[in-house]
Amino acid sequence: MRALLAMQRDLPNRLFSAEAWRALSSTFAVDSESALESFSEVDDDALARVELLITSWGSPRIGPAELDRMPRLRGIMHAAGSVKSHLDPQVWARGIAVSTAADANALPVAEFALGMILLAGKDVFWISREYARRSTGLNLRTEFRTMGNYRTTIGIVGASRIGRRLLELLRPFDFDVLVYDPFLSPEEAEKLGARACELEELVRSSSIVSLHAPAIPQTHHLIDQQLVSLMPDGAALINTARPSLVDQDALITRLRSGRIRAILDVTDPGELPEDHELRSLTNVYLTPHLAGSQGNELLRVGQSALEEALRLSSGTPLRHEVSLADLARMA
Repeated sequence: MRALLAMQRDLPNRLFSAEAWRALSSTFAVDSESALESFSEVDDDALARVELLITSWGSPRIGPAELDRMPRLRGIMHAAGSVKSHLDPQVWARGIAVSTAADANALPVAEFALGMILLAGKDVFWISREYARRSTGLNLRTEFRTMGNYRTTIGIVGASRIGRRLLELLRPFDFDVLVYDPFLSPEEAEKLGARACELEELVRSSSIVSLHAPAIPQTHHLIDQQLVSLMPDGAALINTARPSLVDQDALITRLRSGRIRAILDVTDPGELPEDHELRSLTNVYLTPHLAGSQGNELLRVGQSALEEALRLSSGTPLRHEVSLADLARMA
């Protein structure tokens, strides 16, 4: 079975361990030394033999023209999260199986969000900055009386893969957890260890709000000026999802008051100019979109795609198959 890698050129050896390469090469005819970033790099004869595509970040778009050049294509295993940006609906129309490693990629995001929740609840970011500024005269008992993670109310926006994984990780802690998702029933929320509520109640009641909804038209500026204004004094907003979920201008306006805080792994633009206000606000903690799989975490994503490829080859049902209907709810 002929396989082809379509992704950024530096990714294959970061996604697949030596053991994974051996498993891949024992089942598929695949060039482990190269990955294509454009289908123009491969001639028609070579593409006509391809039965499996393993894609990842940087994959070229796969539409009708590309599919016409790959008449034997049976499956596309995506070693990353969303497939929305690079797969045309024609992929499903032609009966090609699609799988994603979104579950594998969800774990580090959920872990990152958990870490930020715990540290934000303990006021670590803000105390650390103040401690660096004045090494003496810092009185934790009088200046940070409300810090701590006992019975803190945490609001989770979006019961996505990441949101659900985070809810699982929150279970051992003494938190009161709220969740908002229009597709989640109160009974399902309870099984996840949370109480379902409307978004306004969640924002108004939570000390920490963590966003895990997809970037779709219905969620554009989901956290708008009104909701930002409802956040209690001292509350923190964590965004590891997409910048479009938040009205960033409204958030900045409220942050200027110093009455709320933000931990932002995503911003608009993604790389903020040096003079951007978010960089100078002391109640904002910025990270460069690192919550998702990075470093050795990429091996988990590659392993997921490999296992799906082996299932396809053996005729076993895929574990992480993506249907055309799933696209409407994907980030």
